[in-house]
Amino acid sequence: MYVFPGSPPDTGMSRNPFGVMDVPDPLGAEALAFAAQTVLSGGADDANAMRWAPPDEAASSADGIWSSRWNGGADPSMSGDTPEAWKVGRGELCTLGDRVYCYFDWDSSRRRGLIEALQTGNGRLIGRYVNITDPRIVRPWVGLIVSPQRIDGRWSGGRLDFRR
Repeated sequence: MYVFPGSPPDTGMSRNPFGVMDVPDPLGAEALAFAAQTVLSGGADDANAMRWAPPDEAASSADGIWSSRWNGGADPSMSGDTPEAWKVGRGELCTLGDRVYCYFDWDSSRRRGLIEALQTGNGRLIGRYVNITDPRIVRPWVGLIVSPQRIDGRWSGGRLDFRR
């Protein structure tokens, strides 16, 4: 498992494999309502279809290290940030049973988040993320595992994608 710089030690007290705070109520009403109205096709015209991260064609499953990016919200820690700007970082995805956990960062690892999502079939993921740096920020998220190199994602304010 990749350990992000400055990550807290794994205490074994959380349900996620990264030992950080858990996502509160990952399948709550807000997440399910968002999933019911969110469509991700995985098509060639999706914003995540064009390669924006270094390729890793050797990856054969969704588990492992990814590049991450999100937009749609301004991050007050980033100078000149706008909702249109992409915040780029790293991520690690781990599958445990029917759950997918993705720990990701941005702003040179000064900001972190965790997604907990239920795999519902055909690569679809439904859940929420928590901003670990500011845990008051919890939002619904829907993803689609298009391939071992691409996960298209949408949160209630924009995109949150993974690529390798």
